[in-house]
Amino acid sequence: MTSDTTQTEPVAADTENLGRLVRGARFVLWDFDGPICRLFAGHTAERVAADLVDWLEERGLRGLLTQEERESPDPHAVLRAVDRRHPDSDLVAELEERLTQEELRATASAMPTAYADPLIRTWTAVGVRLAVATNNAPRVVRTYLTGRSLLPCFTPHIYGRTQELRLLKPDPHTLVRALSAMGAAPSASLFIGDSPSDCEAARLAQVPFLGYARNERKEKSLRDAGADTVIGSFEPLLALLRTGGASGG
Repeated sequence: MTSDTTQTEPVAADTENLGRLVRGARFVLWDFDGPICRLFAGHTAERVAADLVDWLEERGLRGLLTQEERESPDPHAVLRAVDRRHPDSDLVAELEERLTQEELRATASAMPTAYADPLIRTWTAVGVRLAVATNNAPRVVRTYLTGRSLLPCFTPHIYGRTQELRLLKPDPHTLVRALSAMGAAPSASLFIGDSPSDCEAARLAQVPFLGYARNERKEKSLRDAGADTVIGSFEPLLALLRTGGASGG
């Protein structure tokens, strides 16, 4: 989940590793919030998390969360915390639906990640098959992609949050579902993500990982999580594709 509100200079591309990753990829899986867009660019994740906490407190459920959880800027952290204490409950289902509605509202002000749209279209044009593997709700992804005329590039391969919250990344469930549905070998695939949980999910699914970091803090967190290749802009990746750096098969 992306919650920063400031943009910094892109980190340098790992050119040699980037070329290797792209040449080997016939299937590309994308995280949604971060690599494809900043979902909460105008509708902050911190505010959504606080609203979920307020909703719980209004129902006398403040004690479900620790102080740290109540102060978390990540709505998914709040949702997971409640699910750990009341798994598969009506409370979790209602909280998850509230988060989904907030995510849907956020699509109206989401900011496209620079170069992501043409990169998606170019990869599709050269025959690489694409999927989304995200902790956001699938209908949120479809709503955003429809607004950008990108949905046909991914349909039907959009795999996201269900009410089985234990399967959110870093669990590799969404990646494994995407690979299975596309008949894709992990070694012929690539997963693009922007968080340590994305990196861990890729490792567990045995899929090569490309980190996207729009600032130094995110780059450090990805490097610390073991990401070998991290880029701060999709521009060099797009240039690589347009000069014949990869083709589908």
